Amino acid sequence: MKPAPFEYFDPKTVEEAVSLLREHGEDAKVLAGGQSLVPLLHMRMARPEALIDLSRVQGLEYIRETDGVLAIGAMTSKRAVERSGLVKRRQPLLHAATLLIAHPQIRNRGTVGGSMAHADPAAEYPAVALVLDAELRAVGPDGERTIKAGDFFVSYLTTALEPAEVLTEVRFPMPADGTGWAFREVSRRHGDFAMAGAAVTLSAEGAGRCTEARIVLFGVGPTPIRVHGAEQMLVGETLGQALLELAGHRASEDLDEPLSDVHASAEFRRHLAEVLTRRALAEAMARAGGG
Repeated sequence: MKPAPFEYFDPKTVEEAVSLLREHGEDAKVLAGGQSLVPLLHMRMARPEALIDLSRVQGLEYIRETDGVLAIGAMTSKRAVERSGLVKRRQPLLHAATLLIAHPQIRNRGTVGGSMAHADPAAEYPAVALVLDAELRAVGPDGERTIKAGDFFVSYLTTALEPAEVLTEVRFPMPADGTGWAFREVSRRHGDFAMAGAAVTLSAEGAGRCTEARIVLFGVGPTPIRVHGAEQMLVGETLGQALLELAGHRASEDLDEPLSDVHASAEFRRHLAEVLTRRALAEAMARAGGG
């Protein structure tokens, strides 16, 4: 199939892109890497009247460390993240998640900001942003604002971005010493979207007593989901296999009705959530020095 007709724009600055979005409103779509939008255009599931291509906008491709934060420009490719020694060394959870995204050809073109703004609930990067408490910076007609990851993902393919805003940067806090992490998912084939996944960070001290836990499930609801009940079971307790099994069960119980589709039933996704949470917790515990 071929896309429906649209008007094409290739702004050279963020300000120009914002101006075009303001002019065309909800009839416009932003094109980043195009790995999600272009197929939707071809299938005519998206029919914008204006397409605003960010590929010529300068200054949105970078990976740098500043003030204890890993800052990544929105137009930075996933392949660049995969190949970055800085990312692998300073934010290994993000690096590990990147290796699970689709295939090299997709990672060559797909962008960090594009994945965040598209907000597919089965995608890896939104889950990473939520578990790491990332901040996302956007520029609109009223200037720049920062949005916490917990507020950014609103519903299926829906974010807190205003119609005339452009996502410009994602900022990941660096992990504190003693923080363990894990990223697990199950898909039918390597490179497919996950039927379910779990992202975990754990901090422990002394003889393995948990001081902080963050658990995010993805692929099971309209957005990545942080399971606070399971986290609260861990904090203040000594980490061990029995406790992790209880936390995994609590994580699956805390889910509202999981997604059910041709790829997996709600019941199977709930089962996967429990198993993946337990395994991710065990892996993170080992990295945190708790077992």
